[in-house]
Amino acid sequence: MGHGARVLIERLRMRQDNIKSLGQHFLNNEEVLDETISLADLSSDDHVIEIGPGPGVLTERLLESDCTLTTIELDSGACEFLRDTFPGLNLIEGDALEVKWPIANKVVANIPYQISSPLIETITRNNSITEVVLLLQEEFAERLVVEWESDRGSLGMCTMLDWDCTFEMRVGPHCFSPSPQVHSRLVTMSRIDSPEHSKFAKLLIRQAFSQRRKKIRNTLSKAPKRISRIRGWHAKMYVEAMQSIDCEFIDERPEDLEIEDWLELARLLEDARAAMG
Repeated sequence: MGHGARVLIERLRMRQDNIKSLGQHFLNNEEVLDETISLADLSSDDHVIEIGPGPGVLTERLLESDCTLTTIELDSGACEFLRDTFPGLNLIEGDALEVKWPIANKVVANIPYQISSPLIETITRNNSITEVVLLLQEEFAERLVVEWESDRGSLGMCTMLDWDCTFEMRVGPHCFSPSPQVHSRLVTMSRIDSPEHSKFAKLLIRQAFSQRRKKIRNTLSKAPKRISRIRGWHAKMYVEAMQSIDCEFIDERPEDLEIEDWLELARLLEDARAAMG
């Protein structure tokens, strides 16, 4: 049996106070940790990355699972504590959004909430990662999973092209030390095969939702800024292709479109480009 969450948190606090700028609200609830490990479904074949381990409350559980574990922590004081508490821990000291990640197949983490969105993008770019369990702010989790039509936005719609996301346990503020002013949610993500034209569809989604109250005919009339990153495309060609297509939902607003509609729009534009030679 390990130290337990509350003991680890108190031992780190004896060395330093929580750093508010890093969003340090440490999970102290053993039931939530149990559920996290259960959802992760770990084995000795798994290489797991943990982001922001802090005092190591989840680290301790991950080490007990017999998986290969790599932790990434920005706080130098927490890094020193982790090295002392878990000798031999594979720890990368630095910003998870900037450091090079090892090849791994899972991410399991209670992350700093302020990096949620860019971290999802970083995880998605690491193609070896196929399964993810994250503790997120509930409002962010709702936008990520797109449980309701009102939650539709660029985050969830783009994520849907790479991941199958599921709501899991709801976690109250009392499960953290200190208590945040928001509820949290465990979310699982399983990578899917990205459909054809998904990269192009993401550009369209992000541009349209940047002015979500406008009809997509207006927001997509100009070429997305990164259109040249899509093979075979440039701004002038995009404008000509957009003007040539016949699309039944072109006068809708972005939140009215299903993910299939965005893929259909990308396909129509690709077909128009091909017809232009």
